[in-house]
Amino acid sequence: MGNIVIGRQYFTRQATTLLKFANSTTNAELAAVLVEKAANLKSQVDETSPPPDQSPRAPDVEMPLHDGEAP
Repeated sequence: MGNIVIGRQYFTRQATTLLKFANSTTNAELAAVLVEKAANLKSQVDETSPPPDQSPRAPDVEMPLHDGEAP
């Protein structure tokens, strides 16, 4: 069988969910475990996949109209 590649978004969603659960519980021990697991997921994402391209995009370029051409 081939390898299954799990995407960056999946890990990010999982970490976010764990942090929400950690914030919603009154059990400090459970909250600490959930935060630790979320941190592990984040470091896994940081190690395995390059960050999305955040470089500025070139603006769309419009070709100048010549005399007599309709837009």
